[in-house]
Amino acid sequence: MNFQHLHGLIAAPFTPLNSKGEINPSIIPTYYQLLKTNGVKGAFICGSTGEGVSLTKEEKMTIAEAWANATNKDPDFRVMTLLGGTCIADCKVLAKHAESIGLYGVSFTSPSYFKPSNAKILASMCAEIAAEVPKMPFYYYHIPVLTGASVDMIDLLGEVDEMIPNFAGIKYTHEDFMDFLSCMNFKNNKYDMLWGRDENMLSALVLGAKGAVGSTFNYFTPLYHQLIAAFDANDLKTAVALQQKSIDFIRLLGKYGGIATGKAYMKLVGIDCGEFRLPVKNMDAAQFILFKNDVANLGFSKFKSINPADKSLITV
Repeated sequence: MNFQHLHGLIAAPFTPLNSKGEINPSIIPTYYQLLKTNGVKGAFICGSTGEGVSLTKEEKMTIAEAWANATNKDPDFRVMTLLGGTCIADCKVLAKHAESIGLYGVSFTSPSYFKPSNAKILASMCAEIAAEVPKMPFYYYHIPVLTGASVDMIDLLGEVDEMIPNFAGIKYTHEDFMDFLSCMNFKNNKYDMLWGRDENMLSALVLGAKGAVGSTFNYFTPLYHQLIAAFDANDLKTAVALQQKSIDFIRLLGKYGGIATGKAYMKLVGIDCGEFRLPVKNMDAAQFILFKNDVANLGFSKFKSINPADKSLITV
């Protein structure tokens, strides 16, 4: 089974929460318009950025339905959902639900508690879930820094090849460029390899990556369009400078507590996604003021995503 390789930027959206910490799917149509306006080609929902591990099965279904409803008249915008990685039974239910509401594809990641000991066992898990939706593209989500699973993806491809007809590719969020390139070259570029480290995008482009999934594509998308354009024009000096600018913005996530800082960035482009659920730490009001100043000093206004509603909560 051959699936089209995805090209361009695919955002990993935040799951909107209200002031009570409940999911707020009413924001998603506006969120979709923001991504579409900024040239984003799709959304990878309920992943790390989308707090999938902190959502119930029912909440994931509601979020998936909201994205399906917001995008179902747009065949050029692909939405895939992360099913999970701990309970295979829940993943099967979520996969069939994703198929029933018309999402493009589904994804699965390694369990982080009982971990697979090798690629063969991981492949068996993928096969069991993928078989539930045999006509949908099935992606593996490789993020060992969070799952703790150290299986090389070239070994996984060797196991799934010819075993899982709808295995489409891998969302690769790791820094092993040797493994990534080997996966790209496996059987003459048979599988779709989506790069998942925004701060290393230029290096992935050099190896031939054409598609990428990232959280920072939500709020400073124009920077990456400029970076890709400079690379395509063989203007490596500009491309390197833009990659460094991306790194400078991303470093602020670490400075202000981690992944929740991304929702602070979203406020600066006019989409209030609330806060992250525990155990993720959110910044307080005083920190947000300091964060806003740091962002302004980096020239965020030159690179931030355009809000088509022009209702930015905060001007930077």
